[in-house]
Amino acid sequence: MPSCKVEKTATTSKDIFADELAKFSALFPQFVSEGKIDFEALKQFLADKDALADDKDRYAFSWAGKNDGFKAISRPSFATLKPQKSASVDFDNSENLFIEGDNLEVLKLLQKHYHHKIKMIYIDPPYNTGKDFIYKDNFTEGKSDYFERIGATKNGIKLEANSDAHGRYHSQWLSMMYPRLFLAKQLLKDDGVIFISIDDNEQHHLKMLMNEVFGEDNCFADMVVIRAEGGGLAKKVIKGHDNLLVYAKSLPYFKGIYKPKDIRGKIIVKNEKKYWIEEDWLRKEFGKYGTLCYEDIASIKGINKKNEIDLGLEKDNYRLIKKGRKHIVGRLRAIDEDGSKFYSILKHLNKNGIDSLKTINMETLFDYPKPISLIKEIVQGATLFSKDGIILDFFAGSATTGHAVMDLNKQDGGNRKFILVQIPESVDEKSAAAKAGYKTISEIGIERLKRAIDKNNYPTGFKVFSLAPSHYTINQSYDGDDEQALLTIEKSAIKNPLTPNFDPLDLAYEIALKQGFPLTSNIEKKDDFYTIIDLELERTLIITLAKKINTSTIETLKLTTDDILVCLDSALTDTQKVNFSRNFNLRVI
Repeated sequence: MPSCKVEKTATTSKDIFADELAKFSALFPQFVSEGKIDFEALKQFLADKDALADDKDRYAFSWAGKNDGFKAISRPSFATLKPQKSASVDFDNSENLFIEGDNLEVLKLLQKHYHHKIKMIYIDPPYNTGKDFIYKDNFTEGKSDYFERIGATKNGIKLEANSDAHGRYHSQWLSMMYPRLFLAKQLLKDDGVIFISIDDNEQHHLKMLMNEVFGEDNCFADMVVIRAEGGGLAKKVIKGHDNLLVYAKSLPYFKGIYKPKDIRGKIIVKNEKKYWIEEDWLRKEFGKYGTLCYEDIASIKGINKKNEIDLGLEKDNYRLIKKGRKHIVGRLRAIDEDGSKFYSILKHLNKNGIDSLKTINMETLFDYPKPISLIKEIVQGATLFSKDGIILDFFAGSATTGHAVMDLNKQDGGNRKFILVQIPESVDEKSAAAKAGYKTISEIGIERLKRAIDKNNYPTGFKVFSLAPSHYTINQSYDGDDEQALLTIEKSAIKNPLTPNFDPLDLAYEIALKQGFPLTSNIEKKDDFYTIIDLELERTLIITLAKKINTSTIETLKLTTDDILVCLDSALTDTQKVNFSRNFNLRVI
């Protein structure tokens, strides 16, 4: 029997441009031939429709190095995400993610599964004040430099300063932001939304950039966030605010952001063992309103001889509670189905961000942490009526977004999940963080989440992953475009497709990630087989690294046409490959 060709398992991130080309081809098949766009035919068509822009007389936003942004998007990621169970909390059960690594690479790796699945994005990128450090993308480096930059390092990465004296001061910042925003848009659901905090240094340029990437028509709001009061020693104007740009993925699908209407009922008391109110009473009390939720106010300090309730409105008063008299004081709040619209000016002072860190003894480790209250307000605004969805922050910093999501879920019973991405940026050697033993910003963010969970009894955890080199040998060893050299490497890779001394479980996570399975999947091992189940798409991924595979063993797995089996190419005969491919998706390494 002649040799049987079987599709190789995916070794890189999703090809974004291939997806976009497929969409274009579906709309205009007449302009696509053999996977390439016929630009001459397209230009002629647009000219006939009087829809072709005049290059000399059109509005455009450009900067030095913009083409590098396109290169950054088109280059696939050769990395993987390695599980870090010891740094996680409840790894096997949690659906929250903290990923340590360069966010450009991580955003590419997330595309396979999380494409069009993120409900909301919040980022607080470097403001480019002249003192900030930025992510410098390099397109001519070798693999060793590449993996050092993306985060495969033990001692942390020193980001490059972007001085305002540099000739390409704004351009470098824009070139850094462009590909990340482009990839972020691909992750958003059609009814998704992105919030970006920024100050005056780049607010104007960021808005122009967002208009290009997301479309001017999808600009939902340009808000002001009051972050400081006072400042009488300022040389010019007292700058007490930042901007918060809000863009919808697609405004026709976006339902908006809302606050709960402040319709409050009378103060009531609940026994902890009976944490509910009679349904008939609810209907009578709030029948004309929409959704009801319960808002804790305080505990009671006690009950006097007249059986009157003595309210304690401070958290400290919990410990004044007498044994056998544990009640909770609160009030019912009705939420109108339409909610209340946001006002364009929000007030969340920076000092509140420090105060929240004081509760977990980390206030000296960050200079300008965002207040939890700000993130909670906008997350609630984007998810008020569903109380679920994935919240992504790929400039995670002090991990405020993760803290806020957990706190909001506990407050309103929501089921939101978070994905945080933070490069392992090294801390200043003279900083309080370094003196406390932390090497990177990401280490501090992980510790913050752990302390917040312990302090507030959040009923959740998070999985930690770190960006790392791929387990596939071809990705490790080739930098150039020489076809003959590539062919030689490919032949060698057939004999040794995987790097030496790899961890099989880590490889299983890479295969699952690049086959489009969620990072939150549990991987179970039995004998020589790793099993991953995708509950959403009702499919199973089976991975085996056995040197030879018995057909009867595979038959006992009862794989369907939606399921995937990944194995070594050398482990199967051509006959097995033909037979297996008829019954399920076969991928080989």
